[in-house]
Amino acid sequence: MRDIAVFSGSAHPRLAEEVCAHLGVALSPVRVSRFANDCLEVQLRANCRERDVFLIQPLVRPVQEHLVELLMMCDAARGASAARITVVMPHYSYARSDKKDTPRISLGGRLVADLLVAAGASRVLTMTLHAPQVHGFFSVPVDHLHALRELAAHFRQYDLSRTTVVSPDLGNAKEAAAFARLLGARVAAGAKQRFADDRVSISSVIGDITGRDVIVLDDEIAKGSTVLELLDRLRELGPRSIRVACTHGLFAAGALKRLGEQPDVLEIVCTNTVPVPEDERTDKLRVLSIAPALAEAMRRIHDGESVSALFEQPAET
Repeated sequence: MRDIAVFSGSAHPRLAEEVCAHLGVALSPVRVSRFANDCLEVQLRANCRERDVFLIQPLVRPVQEHLVELLMMCDAARGASAARITVVMPHYSYARSDKKDTPRISLGGRLVADLLVAAGASRVLTMTLHAPQVHGFFSVPVDHLHALRELAAHFRQYDLSRTTVVSPDLGNAKEAAAFARLLGARVAAGAKQRFADDRVSISSVIGDITGRDVIVLDDEIAKGSTVLELLDRLRELGPRSIRVACTHGLFAAGALKRLGEQPDVLEIVCTNTVPVPEDERTDKLRVLSIAPALAEAMRRIHDGESVSALFEQPAET
């Protein structure tokens, strides 16, 4: 790994340090400064010339600040003659802006993808995009990871003989079905209709719920409106227990506190694709690390090996 250089923006340095520990390389320093006119300046403080450069930066709050940081990191690496620039973006928040469902609306998912490529990105490594078509928004290669193995390894500690994995909507049902196969569980899905960013309606749940141990699986939890609505429908069907799982635990606007206060929710499980502040955590929260998966994918990219082979076998317990 001599010819690799790994840099992190300010979005999630702890994850970057963990990834570098698994790779056995040092995390190279970055200086981010702000001029009097509020403009940012980014300096990569390690040699990039003819090196394989990886820039680790999830797009999390404040998203626009972290996006501009990432664009400037790409530009700095390109200007420093990097051989290849891979953007490691565990959470791509603009993936939610993936379709033109109202007149004169911007497609932020595609626009930001174009900006990253224009800034110098040669490749993108990301995890659990909100919609699969966002993969095609990038004009450079994209390695799209998922965290189902890490989540499955966690839930295998429980008795899964009466477990049903529930997707909040049909759009996420394919991922829920794949997760259920890893656990040897059944799968169910909610019939969801969204009226606004924080207002949804789930009219029914299709699948076997009564008397079973339920794991609600979503790709991300932001305000938690969908999960809370789904919990109401599940309670009507009489599950034996309820746990909630997601890849991206954004937990905006007090969502984690609201979910933690639900007496029948035994556990809330997410990964560390985004940082969860310590003062917002509850006793029910379990945060799983995806640093080993990111590190192995980065190693394979650097060595020219298959990344998709990572998912050919389920994770070991």
